[in-house]
Parts: sequence; structure tokens; C-alpha cells
Amino acid sequence: MEETYNIESGEEKAWRELSGADPQTVAKRSLATWLSVSGTYDIVVLGEHYEVAPKARKVRNLTNPFRKCEHFLNLSIPIYMMAAREVPISGELVKDFKGGDFFFRGSHTLPLDALSEKYGRDKALFEEAGKAMGGEPLRLGDAAFRFNFFPRVSMAFVLWLEDDEFPARVSLLFDSTADRHMALDVIWAVALLSCQRMLGFAH
Repeated sequence: MEETYNIESGEEKAWRELSGADPQTVAKRSLATWLSVSGTYDIVVLGEHYEVAPKARKVRNLTNPFRKCEHFLNLSIPIYMMAAREVPISGELVKDFKGGDFFFRGSHTLPLDALSEKYGRDKALFEEAGKAMGGEPLRLGDAAFRFNFFPRVSMAFVLWLEDDEFPARVSLLFDSTADRHMALDVIWAVALLSCQRMLGFAH
């Protein structure tokens, strides 16, 4: 795996490289679509289409124009598009990656407890949120769904409902190939964004 780097400085480098990269090569690696007339890419993120304009260094949600692009989304899209490799999703789900403990604890802890509180007694709402993120059901826990954050980066939320013996619990798993496309700090950023989308979901 490539050495990690600061995601903010990584964004600057990625935009610079993306604006000068061969569009067909980028599209093939990232599974985005290059639109030569507009000079932009169309990429699906969390089930929604986004326009990526390398020269203007801008990202715009085409599916839901009223949704503001989160800070980490603006950072991670160009980084993913330049770092992605022609490595298919494996289907094997893992909890973390080698050397990734630092990015998922302390100040980097993901808000999974908040997700447990929101969905711990509401399986139907959890499943509805999964559909909204373009997810497909999995046979794990009491409910689960797999979703693609980026076309080559698959993740899964797993819910265990609250019962008389155990509290509710939500886990976030990653496809084993995710670290082939992004550094650990970028994986943490997209994991956090996924949790925030789940927390913000409403009927």
C-alpha cells in the first residue's frame, strides 16, 4: 500500500494531476465517465451522480443539486480518481487495514454509537437508509447492506438490534481492496462521510 499523506495537501496534488491526466485513463481506473464536450467527469458516489470539473476544481451533485457537497467529499473525490487502480471489488469484508488503528480511534473514532442509538430499535429505517445510499441487502447481523462509496470502493453497514441481553450495535466494514485505491486517511474520511449520511437520513 502507498504511504499515507495529509488529505488536505493530497487534494491539491490530486486536482493538479487530474487536470493534466489523460481522461480515458482516469475514467478506466476510477470507473468514472469522461464527457469530452463539457470537459468534466460523471462519477457515482453513494448512489448519486456527481460532476467533477478538473480545470475549475469543482464538484457538483447532479442527482440532488440541493445537497451541499461535504468538505471531505470535495477532498476525497479527486484523490480517489487519481489513486484508483484497475482492481475489482473482492467481496471480502474486513474491519480495518494494516496500520489503520490510528485512523479509527481517539479523535478519529467513527460515530458508530450514534448510529446504534438511531437505528437500534428501527430495522425498517436502517434498511430504508441503505436503499437511499444505493445499498444492497446482506445476510449479516439483524440487517445489513453493502454499498459503493466510489465505484471501486465498497463498504457495508451491519446492524444488531437491541434486545434484553445486548445493546444495539452498528459496525462498518470495508471491502478488502479499499486500501488499494486510497490511503488510510482517505478511507477514514469516506467512512466518516458514510456515517454522517446515515445519521442525517430521515424518511
